[in-house]
Order: sequence, then structure tokens, then C-alpha cells
Amino acid sequence: MTSDIQAFKAAPFIKEIGRGKKGARSLSRADARQLYAAMLDQRVTELELGGILLAMRIKGESVDEIAGFLDAAEQSFALLPAPPGELAPVVIPSYNGSRQMPNLTPLLAMLLAREGVPVLMHGVTSDPGRVTSAEILGAMGIAPAMSADAVQQSFTRRQPAFLPIETLAPKMARLLAVRRVLGVRNSTHTLVKILQPFECPALRLTSYTHPEYLLMLGEYFSTLAPAGRGDVFLMRGTEGETVANPKRANQIDWFHAGERQVLVERQAPVEQWPDLPVGSDSAATAHWIQSALRGEVLIPDAILEQTRHCLSVARALRA
Repeated sequence: MTSDIQAFKAAPFIKEIGRGKKGARSLSRADARQLYAAMLDQRVTELELGGILLAMRIKGESVDEIAGFLDAAEQSFALLPAPPGELAPVVIPSYNGSRQMPNLTPLLAMLLAREGVPVLMHGVTSDPGRVTSAEILGAMGIAPAMSADAVQQSFTRRQPAFLPIETLAPKMARLLAVRRVLGVRNSTHTLVKILQPFECPALRLTSYTHPEYLLMLGEYFSTLAPAGRGDVFLMRGTEGETVANPKRANQIDWFHAGERQVLVERQAPVEQWPDLPVGSDSAATAHWIQSALRGEVLIPDAILEQTRHCLSVARALRA
């Protein structure tokens, strides 16, 4: 905590959320916004920060708390300008990568970008033990964008732009990095997956890994998400990524103007998609994606269907 920034009295908030799984009380949206803003601005001590993050980890975030946290998060960085054209941007968070299956998030991004969709990927560039989208894009010759101008240049080239979280939202990146100290994830890992970083309406692809987050995020997008920010596709993550599982279609819930509908039904798994890349390392995955884009190998039906729905909504948002 720097001396020129006024300290924040976190104790009353910790007292509410820190009473354990059964005794803790949730914060109001306004209080959650105030608390998370102080965390972003480093107006809490390291001891208080650790206490807050672990208390929220044990209690679990309420819908109002996620709403307040996200309010503060999206005010902590400069929003990106609206890209020109007839298609709204599609936002693809990529924070998990893959351990076992090939990470085909870059394939989804490339399929959309070549149709003229401004595709913004944001996330981490590396993660020990996982293959990240940034590493796969790098193997394809696509370097991370390091500024808003570089993002627009990628859109002009009909390439997805990958914006590291350190560049997009450095204050949030600092809170993400606390995981390396505490050893567990915190609320920021949920928030980065639901960011809408554009000034204009955009389509967000959002994933969850645990069933309780389906309920919480579903309620948020149905009731508390700010109007006029665009649409959301919510699905169970493929190893945490927001790309359709190549072995079976994930259920995708579409949130539009506060209304929710099932866009894609969950399907029974197939034994194995015949043309998946062998191995999951970045070089092999990049080579396979390039072959798929040239039409030399089959693209999984579930990813093609996801691409079609994204393209349709991106067009409708601008219309």
C-alpha cells in the first residue's frame, strides 16, 4: 500500500464476509463495489487482502457481490473503442488453457475473424502445466497486442487480437497473481471471464466450471447486468475454455436483453472426433488449426455451430 493513497477500513467488510460458510453475510452491490475498488487501488494491506480473498473463497460470491465487483473492475481500466464495420466485437476470455485436450479456442477465434468479426481474446500468456491460447497463437505467428491501436490493427487484418490481462486491466492482473501466493483462485478469476471491455455492445463468451456458478452467473446476466452492453453466451468450459467441446456439444445459454434461452442443447459424447490433433502442445495444435482453416482436416461440428451462432449475434447487435 502506497503512502499517498488513503487507506481503506476493511475490517467492517471482513467482519461480514469472514464468519465462515454458515455465519457469513453477503455484501450489498454498493459495498462490494467499494471494497473491490479499494482492493484494486491497493488501499488495503496485504494482510487484509489475504483475509478478504480467503473469506470470499470460503463463503462464495453472491450475485450482488459479483455485480459490485464487476462494476469496480470495469471502471479500473480504459474501455476499448468500438471497431468499425457491420459486426459487433466478440470477446473470448482465455485464462485456463488446456492440460489434456488440445486447446481449440484459437480455432474458434480464427474462424470468426476470417468472417470479419472483430475478435478480442484476453487472458494469460502462460500458465505452468497448461497450454495457453497465447502460446498457440504465437506458434501461428500472431503476437499479443500491446495497445488499443494494435488491437484495431489486428481487426483490420482479420486476425483475432490477444490482449494480455496485464495490458488490458493491470490492476486486475495484480489480484490474479495473488493466486501464486495463496495457492487458490479468488473472485478475480471469475470476474475476468465476464468482462465486457468495449465501449460498444459486444458478445461475450463466458464459461463456468462448477454448477453453482451456472446458477449465480445466470441470475446475474438475467437480472443485474447493465443494459446496452451486448449479449452473452454462457456454457460449461472445455477444460475451462469457452470453446465448444469437440467430442460433444456443450449446452449454451444465450442472454439477450435480460431474457435467457437455450441456444445449443448438450449432446451425448462421441468416442473421438476423427481429426483432432495428436497431442496438446502449442506447436502441434497450431499446425492442426492451420490445416483445419485450409480445409485439410475436418473441423468439429460443435465448434462450427458455435461459430455460426456467434456470427449471427455479432451481426444482429450491429443491426
